Amino acid sequence: MSGAVSVVRYERRGPVAVVTMNRPEYRNAQNSAMTYALDEAFYRAAADDEVKVIVLAGEGRHFSAGHDIGTPERDAHLSFDRRASLWWDHVGREGAESRFARESEVYLGMCRRWREIPKPMIAMVQGACIAGGLMLAWVCDLIVASEDAFFSDPVVRMGIPGVEYFAHPWAMPPRIAKEFLFTGDRMPARRAYEVGMVNRVVPREELEAQVLALAERVAAMPRMGLALAKKAVNQAEDLQGMHAGMDSVFGLHHLAHAHNAETSADSLAGMDPRSMKAAADGS
Repeated sequence: MSGAVSVVRYERRGPVAVVTMNRPEYRNAQNSAMTYALDEAFYRAAADDEVKVIVLAGEGRHFSAGHDIGTPERDAHLSFDRRASLWWDHVGREGAESRFARESEVYLGMCRRWREIPKPMIAMVQGACIAGGLMLAWVCDLIVASEDAFFSDPVVRMGIPGVEYFAHPWAMPPRIAKEFLFTGDRMPARRAYEVGMVNRVVPREELEAQVLALAERVAAMPRMGLALAKKAVNQAEDLQGMHAGMDSVFGLHHLAHAHNAETSADSLAGMDPRSMKAAADGS
């Protein structure tokens, strides 16, 4: 997959394509290389007539710790091959112009692109599903979580009102979404199931088998029927304001970045993976 094999694996299992994020040493934190490797994998699955269902997984103990904000392979300074938006390259730009251009492409734009894949997608979530990891799970049509899974969007600690793909009020009731954001606390898988964000919670050792069984059951349905059913529900969400709501919150997200850049060490308010983890652990 054009040099990106190391960060994403692609495997066909009958009518199911399993796409696996493969940076377990960094809890599958998403750099741009991973974003574009995922895009290639999803495009490949969408174009393959033998694939009926796509499963998104994360290698290792955790599904995804979110955006890469501190690993040695963080590549936010590099140019990208724009596919999801027509904004100009962020490289060589300054301030909000650079941040807005990059995040319009690799975060909001890519997630919207993936949400519209005309094949059912199932997120197979274990361990951490944090911030940018939520975005990847939320673009999937179904979420199956292991009992040890947890979900959180702690970016309010950075003064930011949630991740770029702001699906919070559609993924859970609005008051739950506010609590989720206001506290930054980890939501256990069982609670995520209770509020309707997760379809099923299963024992960790049964996660893969149960996800594949569900995928095969879905794959038995007619392809056109699945595509139209997915489009129908997506359109209903957008009629409830999801698309326009995300656009408006994306602007608030970048207002927060710009405010941080003017009043603190950087656009993330000086926070890094270590300080974010310490805050989550209460230390």
